[in-house]
Amino acid sequence: MITSGFVAPEDRDAVTVMLRAQLAGLPARSPFYARLFAEHGTGPAAALTSLDDLRELPFTDKQMLRDSQAAAPPLGRHAGVGMAEVIRVHASTGTTGRPSWVGVTRRDADVWTKMVARAFTTMGARREDVVLHGAGLTLFVGGLPIRDALERIGCTMVPVGTGASDKAVQALDGLGVTALHATPSYVRYLTEYVRGLGRDPREFGVRKVFVGGEPGGGEPAFRRHIEQEWGARVTEGLGNADMAPVLFAEPPGAGGMRFTGGRHVLVELVSPDGDEPVEPEPGASGELVYTSVDRECCPLVRFRTRDRVLVTGIAADGAPLIRCVGRTDDMLIVRGVNVFPTAIRDLVHAFRPRTNGVVQIVLPDPGPRVEPPLRVEAEVGDEPGDPVRLRREIEELIRARLTVRASVDLVPAGSLGRTETKSRLTRYLGP
Repeated sequence: MITSGFVAPEDRDAVTVMLRAQLAGLPARSPFYARLFAEHGTGPAAALTSLDDLRELPFTDKQMLRDSQAAAPPLGRHAGVGMAEVIRVHASTGTTGRPSWVGVTRRDADVWTKMVARAFTTMGARREDVVLHGAGLTLFVGGLPIRDALERIGCTMVPVGTGASDKAVQALDGLGVTALHATPSYVRYLTEYVRGLGRDPREFGVRKVFVGGEPGGGEPAFRRHIEQEWGARVTEGLGNADMAPVLFAEPPGAGGMRFTGGRHVLVELVSPDGDEPVEPEPGASGELVYTSVDRECCPLVRFRTRDRVLVTGIAADGAPLIRCVGRTDDMLIVRGVNVFPTAIRDLVHAFRPRTNGVVQIVLPDPGPRVEPPLRVEAEVGDEPGDPVRLRREIEELIRARLTVRASVDLVPAGSLGRTETKSRLTRYLGP
């Protein structure tokens, strides 16, 4: 069953009824889906006798949404309502192309708040927490919707955002902050910022660090580093700008994220290079595909997220646990071997304090195919030791773990730049 494990058994019948109702009215609401279903000869509602019939429906991908908005701005032909019904607009980050607008109706916003509050509760947020919110409050879906959810839980929310690390330190000093929420990139940045002030992050008494918005929160070396620096437990969440801010969340100590979207989103796991279903068993890897069950403005059907995940285990109640290992958009292919930049970063991070964990992969061509050796730039740490030996050990570890040949250049700390939002792990040298 393609949704096996991602829908609670007691919810399957109710979700099937909800999805049939959604699909039945979709062609009349969305010219995009009216045409897509017609082109594939699909009668969406009639075809759905069980959730596993989803596989009979066509996929939607990001480029299709961009084309839809270019043809019918601002929200596109796929939108299920007009702008008059939209109370807020977000946008994707545009890291893999032109940003696309995401409209949210009042009901959509209420559902998002409910889902995200469930996710943060799963990650360990409690009413008594004072949460420093170090994520963008502009168009980013990890901004205002997270605020709404934390306030729904009852947390005290401190909306510092990004670009104001001095204010973040003031809040840490004066407000009794117990939890930090940000992208892994900003958590790393803030850690270095605090150290640069001659202070120890542990002195602030933060007990919880919630990360999301980009892969990296599950990288073992990053997690060990942050937990040691702050004396705090790290948990992560995973979402998608076009579907919902957080759909998977990690219970403390679980070893992976579980689906927390309830009855509002259906999840499939499919082969990254095709459309074959992948059973979410431990060790399985695939791409996440989402279908909205009751979305008003962006009622996406079988949306390919390009998020590549690994099933790390199964919870006691049968729910799959996952880690996001990267995006298929970012994946490099070196002599037939798939390499995610995040995997390179994790291996280099494991050499702390000889390195500081900051890396970039230098590409002579746009990729994804790269001729070996893979060129990696890695910043040295506080105790680099013999640079020749360090360079050789990193190259050997990459070869042993990822089965690709790499050429490592060690560069001074701080030379690769920093970001308070999302890190870019590759740098293209061409025009």
